[in-house]
Amino acid sequence: MQWTELVVFTALFLLVTVLGFMAARWQAGDTLDHLDEWGLGGRKFGSWITWFLVGGDLYTAYTFVAVPALVFGSGALGFYALPYTVVLYPIVFLPLVRMWSVSRVHGYVTPADFVRGRYGSHWLALLIAVTGIVATMPYIALQLVGLEAVLRTMGLNGSGILGHLPLFIAFVILALYTYQSGLRAPALIAFVKDTLIYIVILVAVIYLPTQFGGWGAIADAAQAKFDASEAASDGVLLNANNQLQYATLALGSALALFLYPHSLTGILASRGRNVIKRNMVALPAYSLLLGLLALLGFVAISAGVKPITNQATGRPDTNTIVPVLFDMEFPDWFAGIAFAAIAIGALVPAAIMSIAAANLWTRNIYKEYLKKDASPAQEAKQAKLASLVVKFGAVAFIVFVDPQFSIDLQLIGGVMILQTLPAVAIALYTRWFHLWGLIAGWIAGMGYGMWLLYNIGNPAIGKAHFAGSALPLGKLSLFGWHPFGGSTVQIYVGAVAVVANLLVAVVVTLIARKFRAFNGTDETQADDYHVDEDSDRVKPVAAH
Repeated sequence: MQWTELVVFTALFLLVTVLGFMAARWQAGDTLDHLDEWGLGGRKFGSWITWFLVGGDLYTAYTFVAVPALVFGSGALGFYALPYTVVLYPIVFLPLVRMWSVSRVHGYVTPADFVRGRYGSHWLALLIAVTGIVATMPYIALQLVGLEAVLRTMGLNGSGILGHLPLFIAFVILALYTYQSGLRAPALIAFVKDTLIYIVILVAVIYLPTQFGGWGAIADAAQAKFDASEAASDGVLLNANNQLQYATLALGSALALFLYPHSLTGILASRGRNVIKRNMVALPAYSLLLGLLALLGFVAISAGVKPITNQATGRPDTNTIVPVLFDMEFPDWFAGIAFAAIAIGALVPAAIMSIAAANLWTRNIYKEYLKKDASPAQEAKQAKLASLVVKFGAVAFIVFVDPQFSIDLQLIGGVMILQTLPAVAIALYTRWFHLWGLIAGWIAGMGYGMWLLYNIGNPAIGKAHFAGSALPLGKLSLFGWHPFGGSTVQIYVGAVAVVANLLVAVVVTLIARKFRAFNGTDETQADDYHVDEDSDRVKPVAAH
């Protein structure tokens, strides 16, 4: 048991707990018994709050733990997170501003609300809502992977139910202050989380290289490790085997990230279009932090870090690479600060994700199918209860399922959420896709993507199916035809699945338009809004 680390960790954890409960009175409206207030913070967050909230939402504990762990194990491939976060913001700049405008006019809380209004189809909205909930659940669970890595390093986490007791306690506290304060809790705590993360990473990338001969010596040590490896896809540089995977994973991840409901929750909570624009310009500062963080994977190689063995599975837990590195190289008091930063970095996105999933359940399932006349207070109550279920479902997932398998499921979640691209993002600009084309495309992309993922195995960890998202092109099959033969080049499954989705959507749309099939009711003219850029007032104008 690392007592100094534990005391510092506990003190900072208690600080954010107090902030979480105090947040209920921070910029509070008349009541929290309304989904706009509890689930979107009253839709009045300014530039600084939105920057910390969205940054805290997108750059999670899993990112801070898993990116350097991937660099430690695979080398250059782990740096895919950098181009993906660089190209992300130009791609989503205009769509997010448009989504904010439409949602503000119509009172939309979720992406499924927009789809319901855009196409007048509760069935298509249901598909989007269920996809968002299912894709978000393993993402929440993965925040616990980062938290457990820290607890395991401090000697607090063992095997069995009792070994997970610290995790249960942390999430009970999270559940209580999120239930009381809603989105305001993670928004306020994000200030502490990001400040700690910046301090820890800047100290680490300045101090640690001096202990191992500088960055040149660190790179040489990494090169020596990968030269001795038999794997074809690792190395300090990309090679013919993983270049396509790197590019498609970066682009696919960029397209997927703001399709997740929790990403849109932070955007819809902002008070104006100009707030969003300023944030899309400023958020790449986190990418610089991420690049510095990724380099710690190479530092861990030079330091000779050995991951802690997971007692439940008997295999090394590579997610402990960064915590073990900090434990080895820093004084206990600073390691405690670093561990608190990672843990708080798990709680902030977990809270936002659970709120987003609860909003989907409340608005697009509960109110649509179970209680159409639900009052605002009933909606807020339902969302609070649903957020509890989601959180503890994620805890149960970690306790009873191999965490390595949960990481694979997060990659599956990315493949899944990409299938909402035509109905959510493209529909912001055009209704050319027919309602039945969107539904058929979703079915095709989801089915084909899951089938491809099912056939990806990894004998090294004893898994025959769902063992990753890198598809060897030699396994790509179109009705029994293998267009790439025995190629060993790999590609991200999500890219293949979303292309299949779009192709089917186009074909079915052409057929449906030819036969003039019913195409829903267009309640939302997404392009028919006039916005006063100075006041951010949005009003609909006459539809075409």
